[in-house]
Amino acid sequence: MISWGKQNGKRRFKCKNCGIHFTSENKSVGLKNKEIWFKKWIVGKQTYEQISAESGYSVSTLQRYFNVMLSKAPKLSYNQNKEVYLLIDGTYFSNEICLVVYRDNVFKQTQLYRITDGEHYEELKEDLENILNLGIKIGGITCDGDKSLLKAIRKVCPKVPVQRCLVHIQRMCKIWLSAYPKSVAGFELREIVCKIHFIDNEVKKQYWIKEFLDWSEKHKEFLNEKSYSQETGRYWYTHKMVRRCFSVIKKALPNMFSFLQDPKIPKTTNGIESFFWSFKRSSKYSSGAYKKSEEKVYPVVSFL
Repeated sequence: MISWGKQNGKRRFKCKNCGIHFTSENKSVGLKNKEIWFKKWIVGKQTYEQISAESGYSVSTLQRYFNVMLSKAPKLSYNQNKEVYLLIDGTYFSNEICLVVYRDNVFKQTQLYRITDGEHYEELKEDLENILNLGIKIGGITCDGDKSLLKAIRKVCPKVPVQRCLVHIQRMCKIWLSAYPKSVAGFELREIVCKIHFIDNEVKKQYWIKEFLDWSEKHKEFLNEKSYSQETGRYWYTHKMVRRCFSVIKKALPNMFSFLQDPKIPKTTNGIESFFWSFKRSSKYSSGAYKKSEEKVYPVVSFL
């Protein structure tokens, strides 16, 4: 083999025996580049188009490379003495697919995920059992308060501290009350709701709870006021939006401030919300390429 110039920037060679010309390729370097691009896609949150422009490879070629890497994703091993603090939430895609993710907030690693059509009690219960069966210890769970999930947690791990996402509570109450509530009770409740994210110690918590309870006592008659339809004979709460906010906070109150007892427990699900956003932005699934199939459950993986 002798050197025979360059072609397209690559060194060409000629075989002394048969006279064939060929280009030498360093497969190890190619594999290393693929790993770098894959990391930029997963961790760096770059899109296929961005990586394609940088690498010179087409989007379809990159998808083929990355699918091979995803199919060989290694399982993670955990020290059973360490506790995980789970963020649990589901996100929906336009093709009726629901992705439920169980993600550790401390190590930023997905413990388990399920592809299904909704957040169902039996499935959530099975997922929590599978996590515990893997030898993973749960130190705390932060969620948005889905009824099926709360029921599953009470059934599978009733002693695990649960934290209701404060952002969800605050956001929904502000929507229901509107920016300018028409009633005095609604205006006062909105002011109380706006103080939630300032609570960072036990003293502020107690003051806030007292203010909320005093408000509920002050406007008790207003909250219980009902309207009546003579045509249908039906009753309903007159100030349903204010009452809805009151009911949400009252039910969530036992689990609103678990983070004060353990600083490792996140007080919001913002960590998993941002993960969903980046996942949808960079994933081919968001373009409709992922089609609905049979329900699947996936154990610990490293690429999510």
